[in-house]
Amino acid sequence: MDTAITALQVIAALGIYNVWLLRAGKATNWRGGDSTTMVEEFAVYGLPPIAVRVVGSLKLLFATLLLVGLWVPVVTRPAALGLAALMLGAVAMHVKVKDPLEKSLPAATMLVLCLIVGLV
Repeated sequence: MDTAITALQVIAALGIYNVWLLRAGKATNWRGGDSTTMVEEFAVYGLPPIAVRVVGSLKLLFATLLLVGLWVPVVTRPAALGLAALMLGAVAMHVKVKDPLEKSLPAATMLVLCLIVGLV
């Protein structure tokens, strides 16, 4: 079980790095509304521009703490649950703008991964 949880920690962290560092300025099938970048996506949700930086910084912090948690386990639960809270917000934003269900699947999947890591 420990190996599976460790794998989920790494998968969640790398997923966040991928979205926020490699794909933030790129179009994907998962963006809210008709947006093509992270900044446009947050605008679709009706959030102020500063929200992109705040949410992105928090997600990157929690992702980093998930990796640190491999060596310092005490930080794993707060990081996973913090990230889960942000993912719940992401799912809620997709619902708010009436996106098709499939657009919220990556956020919902990440939410579940983080809940498993944080609660098991």
